[in-house]
Amino acid sequence: MPTFAAIDIGSNSVRLKISRLQAGRLKEIHEDREVTRLGEGVFSGGLLSPEAMSQTVRVLRRFHRATQECGTDSVRVVATAALRDARNSRTFLEWVRSTTGWTIEIISGLEEARLIHLGVVSTGRIAAHSVLLVDLGGGSCELTLSRDGQLRDTISLPLGAVRLTGEFLHHDPPRKNELKRLQEFVAREIARIQDRIRSARAGAVIATSGTAAALAAVASRMARLQKRRPSANATREMIRRIAKQITSLPLEQRRKVPGIGPRRAEIISAGAVVFAELLERCHLEGFRYSELGLRDGILAQMAAEYDRSTRSGRAVESERWESIKRAVEHYRVDLNHAMHVRDSALLLFSSLTSVHHLPLEYREWLSAAAMLFEVGDYVNRNGHHRHTYYIIANSEILGYTPQQRRIIGSIARYLGKSRPTPGDGPMNSLNPEEQENVTKASMLLRIARALNMGRSQSVGKVAVSARSGKVSMKLTPRGKASVDLEVWSIEKDRSYFREVFGRELSVAAA
Repeated sequence: MPTFAAIDIGSNSVRLKISRLQAGRLKEIHEDREVTRLGEGVFSGGLLSPEAMSQTVRVLRRFHRATQECGTDSVRVVATAALRDARNSRTFLEWVRSTTGWTIEIISGLEEARLIHLGVVSTGRIAAHSVLLVDLGGGSCELTLSRDGQLRDTISLPLGAVRLTGEFLHHDPPRKNELKRLQEFVAREIARIQDRIRSARAGAVIATSGTAAALAAVASRMARLQKRRPSANATREMIRRIAKQITSLPLEQRRKVPGIGPRRAEIISAGAVVFAELLERCHLEGFRYSELGLRDGILAQMAAEYDRSTRSGRAVESERWESIKRAVEHYRVDLNHAMHVRDSALLLFSSLTSVHHLPLEYREWLSAAAMLFEVGDYVNRNGHHRHTYYIIANSEILGYTPQQRRIIGSIARYLGKSRPTPGDGPMNSLNPEEQENVTKASMLLRIARALNMGRSQSVGKVAVSARSGKVSMKLTPRGKASVDLEVWSIEKDRSYFREVFGRELSVAAA
């Protein structure tokens, strides 16, 4: 029973959740959280403050002890808006690495939204046909549209409660002109995406994060005081009234409002304004709070990587495939040709397991590289292999970590005259074991591409065998087609094949 730990380093707070995978389900065994306001200085001055970094590292040390005490098998640490924006983020990354040994992964706003969605849908708690997920954090606000449990659209807006408080609200309570500027800014950002939200006609709105929890608690208490029937939803009318009341109160009075809490009170005004504007401008009736969030998505992703038969495993597989298809369409790749190269690559992977000895996850990395190896043509045919690597490694191909995208990009990179070498740029980001694996996977992709060199599906069947230190391939033509071009293309790589795998390669037409 593997045990996973997920750590979310947010702009407002740092969170830890440790869960054990039992019978295909994640069971929580430990949770911790502390407000450190890591992003407080970032959004005004562009730098993480020494005090915020020190406090956050102190909390991470505590989390590190907890992961050891719980016997975790794997830890994933992600950071969001504060480290995305900070000019001195590298200092903090090195501080954490030297203290805990952890490598922090800075994720994009869209990946943050995807993981939050995964955390919610992996529990199976979404009943509505179309759902909008809202996560208003310290530095950004992530919006995710989901249909039948499938991610359909993700949006990231710079509307975090810590960010907005620092930029607009400088007096206690906020002055009218400060609130006016804040509302105008929030309205402008939401106006850019409101049509996308309205057209989705979400049947349910689910909000996560501490701001949503506080507003939902205040709304629930308001309903009780008004002797209304308790509701799971914080309605648009309630949020509008709460935002008006909260923004008129000084900090000490906000701290006394049940459900808000002393630290949340410092940033709740900005968060309330965002929710009020979002519900109003997107014509949403209200929202339901969920305690699930980014940590749950990270854990679901880790469980999916371990066991693809889980609900989260199927969700991740679907997200990855849909994202790859969108990339293929966006970069105008020939889908039919890409699918044939992918089929050939997977055939080679399965037939030559005794030769390449690649980890099983490389089957998926090879599959993705086969679908995307021509995306660089969209930029320029000259140097298109370099462009391919850059696009795969840096684009929002959802469902893959940055390191996984670098591996996929490297597999697709070396299909021309260049060969992967330790000193080459893409290979520098990989450890020696990954460099060796990428070289092998790239060789398989070269052969798969050669099998489809004519783009006319001339090869009807491929028989592959590995015996006595040799690999033999027999190509059966489709109908009366000729496979001479494919045989010639494969033979060109015979010496390189021998260099990579230590085996002789022979190919002939059947």
